[in-house]
Amino acid sequence: MTYDLVLRGGAPDGDLAVHNGLVAATGPDLDGAVVHDVRGLLVTPGLIDLHTHVGPGYWGIDPAALAWRTGVTTWVDAGSMGAFTLVGHLCHIVRVPVLLNISAIGLAGRTGESRDLAHCDVGLAIETVRAHRDRVRGIKVRIDRETVGGNGIEPLRRGLRVAEACGIPVMVHIGATPPELDEVLDVLRPGDIVTHCASGIAAPLGPAVVAAHRRGVLFDIGHGSGGFAFDVAAAQLAAGLRPYTISTDLHARSLHGPVFDLPTTMAKLLALGMPLPEVLAAVTTHPARALGLPGGTLDVGAPADIAVFRLEEGSFELADAHRQVRRSPLRLVNEATYVGGRLLPPVLPGPVPPWVPLTDAQRAALTRRDRDLRTLLSAPLVGVDGLAEQFPR
Repeated sequence: MTYDLVLRGGAPDGDLAVHNGLVAATGPDLDGAVVHDVRGLLVTPGLIDLHTHVGPGYWGIDPAALAWRTGVTTWVDAGSMGAFTLVGHLCHIVRVPVLLNISAIGLAGRTGESRDLAHCDVGLAIETVRAHRDRVRGIKVRIDRETVGGNGIEPLRRGLRVAEACGIPVMVHIGATPPELDEVLDVLRPGDIVTHCASGIAAPLGPAVVAAHRRGVLFDIGHGSGGFAFDVAAAQLAAGLRPYTISTDLHARSLHGPVFDLPTTMAKLLALGMPLPEVLAAVTTHPARALGLPGGTLDVGAPADIAVFRLEEGSFELADAHRQVRRSPLRLVNEATYVGGRLLPPVLPGPVPPWVPLTDAQRAALTRRDRDLRTLLSAPLVGVDGLAEQFPR
């Protein structure tokens, strides 16, 4: 059989073949209409970023300009949209499952979406989930003093009622108190997700954190602009509190630093001593299991969402959300990203929204980036052998 695409050397037992958007076969000497030699490179399932903001509103970004160069094929929108703002079309080139915000207004603004409990309408949220069950994979609740005001954890209790009625998990954002962190963690169920699990703001260490981890609450990194601290993550790892998933919380105010992208976030966990296979599981199989998503595997019959990386060894300086610095011995440089067997082409990023604060250094870096990307797009495409053939100019 001649397959649509063969990645030569892309599987442990030889080649990886794609047909009709699915992984069709693995083995030696497979034939394809298009064949790319990826020997010596790391071929993984397309990465799944469990916490991003790619929906409309204050925080949203366009994943198209990042997906093609990061290997991320599934972008879980974590609460940008609520029942009033759930939109039908987000991005046609990647997969965008949704965690519905318990607040019907979603993240139209910077914060405060759960200060008015009338927005946290349980019945409306249940109806919305059931009407969009193929897209909505969980409920998102942000619990910090700015978001909930004097409502304590009542928005979370309402989110849990929706989740129980619909058979889905809750992802809860933790931040500045009140409400107290222990109060938040104590009501979470096995399979629920606590994002910003190594937050330097919430400092999640102590008996309630250990108890939540032991009863099966899933810990998600959710780096963001303030949700990841090297010292907190190191203490958690030393205590056996390992993150189940690694995600970016990429949004308009973390995209240009300190997060940048998922491979960079992965390198920060490598810098803390997590082994590469564990880091890869935390961005593939684990997020797929957490939300019941397709993908996360290269088994025959799975969606042909594939990432091809070059592994670089060295000593790479990385900063967390609080300017603490560590060095990673390894980084992953994306060479190609496929969604449903289709190679994603380069896409220029859009302008930075006017409400996003930038330093002079960030503005200078963005100017250099735009110049470099335009140079790249005006030249023949290079990378994995033969990729340029797919993009006639």
